[in-house]
Amino acid sequence: MTTSTLRSSNYTALQPLADTEFNFFRQWLFQNSGITLNDSKKSLVSGRLSKRIAKLGLGSFSAYLKIIRSGDKEEAQVLLNILTTNETYFFREHKHFEFMQSVILPDLKQAGKVSVWSAAASTGEEAYTVALIMADAFGLHGPWSVTGTDINTEVLSIGQRAIYPIEASVKIPESYRKKYCLKGKGKDQGLFRICGELRKQVNFTQHNLMQPYAGTERFNLVFLRNVLIYFDLEEKKEILRHVMNSMTPGGWLLVGHSESITGYSERIKQYQPGCYRLIS
Repeated sequence: MTTSTLRSSNYTALQPLADTEFNFFRQWLFQNSGITLNDSKKSLVSGRLSKRIAKLGLGSFSAYLKIIRSGDKEEAQVLLNILTTNETYFFREHKHFEFMQSVILPDLKQAGKVSVWSAAASTGEEAYTVALIMADAFGLHGPWSVTGTDINTEVLSIGQRAIYPIEASVKIPESYRKKYCLKGKGKDQGLFRICGELRKQVNFTQHNLMQPYAGTERFNLVFLRNVLIYFDLEEKKEILRHVMNSMTPGGWLLVGHSESITGYSERIKQYQPGCYRLIS
């Protein structure tokens, strides 16, 4: 018997994800994160869960569903990680960073310590983009810090390591690459890492945006970009309340270019599209 024949005889293809199973997983995600998945996300959920089911040696989506229903906390975090991984890259929506350099940082020059929050940090590219700009403006050891948070523990661990494919560095201006990025050699060829001194200024921690921020720090600038699109209106407003309560008076808030929070609260005022300021 050939290897291919043996594999095919032991392999049972998964039955398609049933609507009832999909509804369970999206309701579970909403209850645990506040994120809403519409019907168009069914194939994405199916694809991501199929890989996990295969790794566990399970034969069906219903078998995996039973594990989640059993209250397995470790697997619940794995599922949360699977369903909340999103695209990010260095200097994404670069106009925000131009605005940060030309308007926000000059405004914060007299603030003493400047604290920045990357509220949906994913694998850390946004947080380190901010850190590169802060180091250039205030010095590598200046009175500033960046906090990156995400509900997904797997992506946070990537951010903490700060090791990325070399292809990701093309978005970083050359002057920053030379100062703050270390190119891998030998077994690390094809990778680069953010330098240790810059990494010390960036902290990553798990946080659910549907909950109040647990830290005592108050932020002068918050990046809340390309995340509100995954929430319904009431959840968006609740997240915004939590974020505003974690900001300093007059603090700045940036959302994605395709997002708008105008009219969500009287406590913020739009400065320009995607850029807001806390006024009370």
